[in-house]
Amino acid sequence: MAEAKAPKDEVTPEALFQRRREFLKDTLLFTATSVGVGAGLLGLVRGGRSEPAPVAAAGRGGVGPDEVDRIERASRSPLSTTETPTSFRDVSTYNNFYEFGTDKEDPAAEAKSLRTRPWTVTVDGEVGKPATLDVDTIIRMFPLEERVYRMRCVEAWSMVIPWIGFPLAALLARVEPTPRARYVAFTTLLDPAQMPGQGRRVLDWPYVEGLRLDEALHPLALVAVGLYGRVLPNQNGAPLRLVVPWKYGFKGIKSIVHIRLTAEQPPTTWSAAAPDEYGFYANVNPAVDHPRWSQKTERRIGELGRRPTLPFNGYGDQVASLYAGMDLRRFF
Repeated sequence: MAEAKAPKDEVTPEALFQRRREFLKDTLLFTATSVGVGAGLLGLVRGGRSEPAPVAAAGRGGVGPDEVDRIERASRSPLSTTETPTSFRDVSTYNNFYEFGTDKEDPAAEAKSLRTRPWTVTVDGEVGKPATLDVDTIIRMFPLEERVYRMRCVEAWSMVIPWIGFPLAALLARVEPTPRARYVAFTTLLDPAQMPGQGRRVLDWPYVEGLRLDEALHPLALVAVGLYGRVLPNQNGAPLRLVVPWKYGFKGIKSIVHIRLTAEQPPTTWSAAAPDEYGFYANVNPAVDHPRWSQKTERRIGELGRRPTLPFNGYGDQVASLYAGMDLRRFF
């Protein structure tokens, strides 16, 4: 699918998102939803009234996402899809974030305990200039972009999310990878007092993920610090998370505290938990089913029926060359 080239100006106005949702409502392609603003939050309009979406405290050490948490300086990216974004309500209340519980509603209910300031991220390993940086320093280091990406969960549901962030490659360039660097390993915060789900042995904590270095340097790989023009809500991975749109959603590690460049392929949480079900690469591939369900179709949240799943989640023109010559059934 061809991607639109949008002008690089202000972050997309919420009114534009609302008009798109209303258009789809009129054509009966989606369920009747629209996005409105109330009490400084985006809400879901149902039955003629605005119902504010429950959102965990975000961004400022427990302060909720009100007007001070807007991100005004993000330019629009030509890498964005033109597909209609999923409602803010669904994006912020239908989440997999096992550190706060295994039900989709748990993160929005439980992530209020997470304090995202102060917060530091260490970047080290096979680099020439290792560093430990305050998250706000990191955010100020790079121009922010709005990128509207498709997101495909391994559970066969999907969303379209307007992220705010910067290319992962920009951060890695600052630490100067050495010739030995071949992979990038990521680690989530480990703190059961703030993340109550870590008190249960659902997975081996902390959550860890990894990419090959060429994947991490691809222009589509994004470090997200916000969505829908606001600071990233806690339940969506505040204060910063990884977004890799051609891979299944579990590769998008949240609440990152450590990035390490390595010579060897790093372990990843879901591959360790169930290696026959979750591979290191986790590229969206409708030709390779999960052992317990088909990956040929997906349920877009907010949309009636199912739609075909696209190879590499529709980003094949940009990323397929990364895997030239690889057996993607074996390297799943």
